[in-house]
Amino acid sequence: MKRSYVTSSTMHWSETLIMPMNGVNVVAMLQEFWENKQKQRAVFPSEGTVVYESLNSPGPPFVSYVTLPGGSCFGNFQCCLSRAEARRDAAKVALINSLFNELPCRKITKEFIMESVQEAISSTSGTSSDADDPSTSIGAYHYMLESNMGKTMLEFQELMIVFQLLHWNGSLKALRETKCSRQEVISYYSQYSLDERMRSHMALDWIMKEQDSPGIISQELQVALRELEEARKAGQELRFYKEKKEILSLALSQIYSNQVTSSSTDDQMGLTLSGYH
Repeated sequence: MKRSYVTSSTMHWSETLIMPMNGVNVVAMLQEFWENKQKQRAVFPSEGTVVYESLNSPGPPFVSYVTLPGGSCFGNFQCCLSRAEARRDAAKVALINSLFNELPCRKITKEFIMESVQEAISSTSGTSSDADDPSTSIGAYHYMLESNMGKTMLEFQELMIVFQLLHWNGSLKALRETKCSRQEVISYYSQYSLDERMRSHMALDWIMKEQDSPGIISQELQVALRELEEARKAGQELRFYKEKKEILSLALSQIYSNQVTSSSTDDQMGLTLSGYH
């Protein structure tokens, strides 16, 4: 699944962020919005609460992220001089996108599917016949859209993030080499949400890549951090970039932990052996 298909469907309504919200408690408004969604039983399968995360920083500018039920993530759009201001600004971005997601134009309809598939064809120099062939990337994208008819873009995006990461991680290519059809892969991973277990598996894949190409994790992490920063400043949805950062950081921490454990074991073995002399 090519990443360009997905990013064309994600929401980055940074141009609406100039709307005045002075004196409005956007943090409370965002919480109330999702609580009402939960009462209406219209929330995502992976129900949860609105979660805030602030980056450790000795001083301004401060960065805050907010993750919505379902996993969509947004950050503060403006340069903020306090953690509270960064949190409010992140909530503002998330609230605007949450409200925007309720509009009829954000529902996956036949018309939306036709426009999205045509955009994918144009951006990849594909053909109309590719859209009807599930063995092609465009055909798989078409199949996924059809399978999610009636859902909102935030709901569809939660599923697409998994396939974006599998594509970035190289897992989709590995699955194709096992002769699995795209429909089989889509059907299999559509049943799973992005959780700690899946992140751990992806981190393990990168640890194996590091053994073949030393330094590749650090390089990828620098790219992910740069992409995350650029997307945040552009007011875009951040989950793909943030998940990449988390997976790569997990891989590095495991490598470091193993090195420390190995070094400690070697030291202990040396002390033990010296006792036999």
